[in-house]
Amino acid sequence: MTKKTSYNAESIQVLEGLEPVRKRPGMYIGNTASTGLHHLIWEVVDNSIDEAIAGYCDTIEVILMKDGWVSISDNGRGIPVEKHIKTGKSALETVLTVLHAGGKFERGDGYKVAGGLHGVGVSVVNALSTTLIAEIKRDGKIYKQEFSLGKSKGEIKAIGKTDETGTSIIFKPDPNIFTVTDFSTEKILTHIRQQTYLTKKVKMAIIDRREEDEERYNFYFEGGIKSYIKHLNKSKPAVQNNVFYFEKEQDDINVEISLQYTNDYNENVLAFANNIYNPEGGTHISGFRTSLTRTLNAYAKAKNYLKDKDPNFTGDDVKEGLTAVVSVKIPEPQFEGQTKAKLGNVEVKSVVENLFKEAFNYFLEENPKDAEAIIKKCSISAQARHAARAARENILRKSAFDGITLPGKLADCSSKSVEETEIFIVEGDSAGGSAKQGRDRRFQAILPLWGKMLNTQRSRIDRVLKSDKMTPLVVALGTNIGENFDLKKLRYGKIIIMTDADVDGAHIATLLLTFFYKYFRPLVEQGHIFLAVPPLYSIRKGKKLKYFYNEEELQAHLKNRKVDEKFDIQRYKGLGEMNPTQLWDTTMNPESRRIKRIEIDDFEKADEVFEMLMGQEVAPRRRFIETHARSVENLDV
Repeated sequence: MTKKTSYNAESIQVLEGLEPVRKRPGMYIGNTASTGLHHLIWEVVDNSIDEAIAGYCDTIEVILMKDGWVSISDNGRGIPVEKHIKTGKSALETVLTVLHAGGKFERGDGYKVAGGLHGVGVSVVNALSTTLIAEIKRDGKIYKQEFSLGKSKGEIKAIGKTDETGTSIIFKPDPNIFTVTDFSTEKILTHIRQQTYLTKKVKMAIIDRREEDEERYNFYFEGGIKSYIKHLNKSKPAVQNNVFYFEKEQDDINVEISLQYTNDYNENVLAFANNIYNPEGGTHISGFRTSLTRTLNAYAKAKNYLKDKDPNFTGDDVKEGLTAVVSVKIPEPQFEGQTKAKLGNVEVKSVVENLFKEAFNYFLEENPKDAEAIIKKCSISAQARHAARAARENILRKSAFDGITLPGKLADCSSKSVEETEIFIVEGDSAGGSAKQGRDRRFQAILPLWGKMLNTQRSRIDRVLKSDKMTPLVVALGTNIGENFDLKKLRYGKIIIMTDADVDGAHIATLLLTFFYKYFRPLVEQGHIFLAVPPLYSIRKGKKLKYFYNEEELQAHLKNRKVDEKFDIQRYKGLGEMNPTQLWDTTMNPESRRIKRIEIDDFEKADEVFEMLMGQEVAPRRRFIETHARSVENLDV
């Protein structure tokens, strides 16, 4: 019999002030791991950038201090400090302790354009910090107020005089909230560099004081996003010599776009609204893509590159090799969610479409050599698309992606639940045989790969679909590939790359990661791709066998051994050296194995690394190897 419980007014919990943030931090900052931790910095920096966009600030400084402290300062107007009529508290305390409080809702004397529209930014930082100190310079005075866990520790006080203006927010993230408390210099550098590109003629600095020797990084870009395009394409051969750039305003919507085609097969389009990165794009990207395709088709027809009988370029044809930054600044941005992944303002689409069409058409007319090179690039892409469609249809005829006919070497699992199924992509038939025998057939599938794999960094999709090494994997995943990709048809929730722990194994893993990054990026973004971590050593003493996954673990264990103790150490050079039971115990059993989820927070950096490691240019790859050779461990020659 069900136990009776009372459900009345007393059962309703009311969270006051910033309690909802501490109760459900993921709703406001994404998660409580590395992404959420760094989001605290982005929220404070966004406020400073809003001051810069409004024309009141030209210097922003981020200081990383010991014990997890961070200081973010600007020389803007300074947060107001006088008493707020509605709250009875100072405006500063109101901004820091009340959700949806700030100068970004009414456009009068606040901000015409702002990124932090939701108004929860700095208050969320306050809520999730053990201590936050705000120092304000304005009206000839320096004001200070201190907070703890989102609550004021006292009244705001004037502590000195100054002729300067600005805001400094110093905070320490709460270790009871965050699973990660170490800030990544590389992640912060990438974000601040990006923001400096997007905010012309504003100086930004990062100062790292966590170690004894201070490190300082300064950024300033006169060319704005045009300089950003050059930075993104620095390791890629350009198709067009002149970088396209324009900035124009219509109906209070500022549109800034820069683009350049390169001799690459990938597309890299970055979207921003009020300097906030929109990884899922939005209406500004829809307008840009529509206008880009139409303008190139109109130009190609007018200049007779496309005959009347020729089909128009599609959106996919004009993507290949495109690097673009689309940045809009609008008074009332409508984002999807607090993390602002996608812009939803309907009116932005037509404005971007019209302004870009006029500017890009003028660029093509004024730069005929660049225009011809771009059209040729699109034509080759169209030919490859037709070839890829033929290859894809051939695969569909042979093996229907609905799972009726799967690759012969695939040992499938019995479960059809994506939530629990996993596929191991195994190097070689020997290891594949052990994996097939050792697996749990209910939810684990095995696909052995053999022979030389294709380097997909320098291959179009039509060549990938003709590869007898890659098509079995495409068929097994079930999502199809290219323009027909459908994440809903994914057959396995975890895709685990399992290769030998040597140089050859690392090379195969890199080839596979390149393949997934280029053609199945949503699988990476959604956290479906993993690397298995097989043990490097085992120690046998009698019938007992203990495994070690790296040199450090082994040495730590050996230090605790008795001098006269007898045991055998085995170094595993390949997965095939382990029998099915050992492979299950060490690498496949969910209860005891180690696997690494592949996460790419910074696709700009990832794209650069993949191009360097897997592209055509030899010199950057040689420099990378020479630089990192000394830090390589477990190198088998």
